[in-house]
Amino acid sequence: MSTRWNSAENVPQKRWRVGQIPGIIATAPVTVMCIIVVGVFGSVVDGLSGGSRVPLAATARSFPEHWWVLLSSAFVARNPTSALIGILLLLGVGVQVERRIGSRRFALAAIAGQVVGVAAAMGFVSVSAGVVGEWVGQISGNVFAGPTAFVCATLMASTASMTTLWRRRIRLGVFALLLLLALYNGGFADLVRLFAATAGALIGPLLSGRRPRTPHPVGSRHERRVLIALLVAATAIGPVVAGLAPHAVGPLSVLRYLLTNIQPVDPETLKTLCSYPALARDCAAAGLQLRAGAGGTFMAVLPSFLLLLLADGLRRGRRAAWAGTLVIQAALSAIAVATIIAVLQPTAGETAAAEGLAAGEAAAHGHPLSLVLPLLLPLLLAVLLWSRRKLFSVRAPHGTYRRLAALIAVLAAVLALVYVGAASALAQDFNPAPGLGEILADVPDRFLPLAYMFDLTPAFVPLSPVTVALYEGVGIVFWAVTGAALLRTFLQPAHNRHSLDEDRARAIIKTQDGGTLSWMTTWPGNRYWFAPEGQSFVAYRVIGGIALTLGPAVGPLRDREKAFDEFTAHCTANGWSPCFYSVPQEVKDHASGRGWAGVQVAQETILDLDNVTFKGKKFQDIRTAMNNAAKAGVRAEWTTYSAAPRTVQAQIQEISEEWVEDKSIPEMGFTLGSLDELDDPEVRCLVAIDKDKKVHAVTSWLPVYRGGAIIGWTLDLIRRRSTAMRASAEFLIASAAVSLRDEGCTFISLSGAPLAPPPGSGSGSGSEPDPSSSTMDRFLEGLGSTLEPVYGFRSLLGFKSKFQPRFVPLYMVYPDPAALPAIGRAVTRAYLPEIRFEQGLSLARTLLQSMVSRMRRRRR
Repeated sequence: MSTRWNSAENVPQKRWRVGQIPGIIATAPVTVMCIIVVGVFGSVVDGLSGGSRVPLAATARSFPEHWWVLLSSAFVARNPTSALIGILLLLGVGVQVERRIGSRRFALAAIAGQVVGVAAAMGFVSVSAGVVGEWVGQISGNVFAGPTAFVCATLMASTASMTTLWRRRIRLGVFALLLLLALYNGGFADLVRLFAATAGALIGPLLSGRRPRTPHPVGSRHERRVLIALLVAATAIGPVVAGLAPHAVGPLSVLRYLLTNIQPVDPETLKTLCSYPALARDCAAAGLQLRAGAGGTFMAVLPSFLLLLLADGLRRGRRAAWAGTLVIQAALSAIAVATIIAVLQPTAGETAAAEGLAAGEAAAHGHPLSLVLPLLLPLLLAVLLWSRRKLFSVRAPHGTYRRLAALIAVLAAVLALVYVGAASALAQDFNPAPGLGEILADVPDRFLPLAYMFDLTPAFVPLSPVTVALYEGVGIVFWAVTGAALLRTFLQPAHNRHSLDEDRARAIIKTQDGGTLSWMTTWPGNRYWFAPEGQSFVAYRVIGGIALTLGPAVGPLRDREKAFDEFTAHCTANGWSPCFYSVPQEVKDHASGRGWAGVQVAQETILDLDNVTFKGKKFQDIRTAMNNAAKAGVRAEWTTYSAAPRTVQAQIQEISEEWVEDKSIPEMGFTLGSLDELDDPEVRCLVAIDKDKKVHAVTSWLPVYRGGAIIGWTLDLIRRRSTAMRASAEFLIASAAVSLRDEGCTFISLSGAPLAPPPGSGSGSGSEPDPSSSTMDRFLEGLGSTLEPVYGFRSLLGFKSKFQPRFVPLYMVYPDPAALPAIGRAVTRAYLPEIRFEQGLSLARTLLQSMVSRMRRRRR
């Protein structure tokens, strides 16, 4: 039996007690040994060598004279602080990794990662000398010491045994961080860690007993959003790291000049500079830099601050976050191009940014490409965001950004008034004392990033602590409040994203006569046509001149035929060819009376709940599944995705990503839902969960309304973990049937199986298509057999047949047979809107193998 989720229930978390920590650490003997060597042996060596660890630490020139540094550099530290950081890293990461993959594998991964990381970094510096300017020359004398490299290697090696979701996320997150440090900071140690992590990722599968494989680019829409958000966040942090690092020399370190190049200037230095009229420009620049305390630094990194906020919105698929990120990247691209032009001109150096970039160019042997290529990064990100714009379709509730704009305007006005009033009252604490006109002219400067105004001479600078707080505080308060308000818009429930048309469509679904597919019309990608009376609507999408509907008209049954005719007239008036997809027999009969052609495209499986008992021999598999679940302590629990605990949500994401990984091509859409459609408070989830709170499988159910009441539910998403309890899917569906029957529902729909005739009809069993059928029938029959190895539609229908449902055919009807090629393309693009070239090749290869196999079977 299924139970309802108690939203107030907290999922128990495994917490370590203080007394358990020694036992946990004892299960990682290799890590403990490394900690002892780093902590104790490092101190002994320091005493014996007079504090010099150069012979044991690694540099780019250490090999082959000091060959032992390939290993010894892992167990020494440059100073006590570095040693402490290494020990904490071993405790926090090393212990967990060793417990996960075992001591032998941990040791092998650590040794391989350390040796390969140091050797590869040395080789890179040697080979790259003279190719990438003076970068390698500047780092060739840098020292690497500490366990960070082999910790990165073992962590990457352990991802081979993780689920698809966390393997992809950890790898991307770690590699993004290491690449960020290598490209922006650019130290020798950064290269060692990057190469060590790469070695760990390659050796991990070998340690797990399988060969390395090419990383799979396919992920769900949700996961692709997360990956793009991580990329945006990494590129936002990078310039800040380069700006704050005292000796950043990486290839992309010049990007810090787009954000900040602030050097501290004390008031005495400012006073000295300003006492000489000939140094007026230096005086102005120093005064500007004096502003760059906490407030100036915050304002200087404002683009990165905003990009980090927008990255959270990208993770959630928000359209506004996508637009904001695209605007910032486009603005940074324009500034970069302008700065490049300024630097390459003979008069370069008129601004601090240009001066810094000119210095970067000089450090790169004067090669313009060494300066130009890094500055093209914002442009490349803008292109990436534009090419993936379809991933970010989640819109905030109506009026959200009007209210945000009003809040920002009021906040800016209030802060401007406060600044003008306070600055006027404290005018004597500025140098020189400003008048009202000068204060008003300075107001915009309080809200704008500092680094983009290095070429502006400040009209006045603050002298006292109070005026400094006023001078800097306006921008801090404004952008902090604005950022918090922007973040809040991303945190609003995603189910409020629908437009006014979607609100209207949902109202009709809930109050009129909806079908089993009606709730799918609320999914993204659909347009809406409403009947003149306002009680019916048709959901459709226009693809290549074909108006492809999702099901029949939704509304009163008595008006369905009238809505059919009116929507057809609407399409004709707009120059579209209508095609009604997945409609019942009644609509097909009406279309046939109008001279339309029709073809069966799916079989819907309906399970009537009046007499559901699952008794008898034909339900033996179902009863076995339910009995096995009871023995294993697995139960079915109702919830919604948004109300489920975070741990359950994370497991659902893991299961979904594992399912997508196996398909090698993107998730299908149109009538097939995904995690995006799951995140709807009207959609119920039934999860199979055991006593340890491990989710084995998940199903989602769409409501079916009639006359304002829910009379049934339609199965949409059904996914299970590869290591789940056997027959967990059967257990969930049977549990749902019993539970919903007790709630008073009359039926459940196990949804349609596209391109799959009912079992026993002779189709799909290897027999030839019926010669008497139409051309389109034969085409779909062959297509269904060909697609079976990829999507398993017919296998899915066979699975649903275990529940002894009744079969309801669904049809596609169209007025013009000459439009069949365009209709075929429209249906394909509706189901696979985001398929890329390489994924299309993968699909074509699979289909070709399937067709060859079918031809061989026929010859036999």
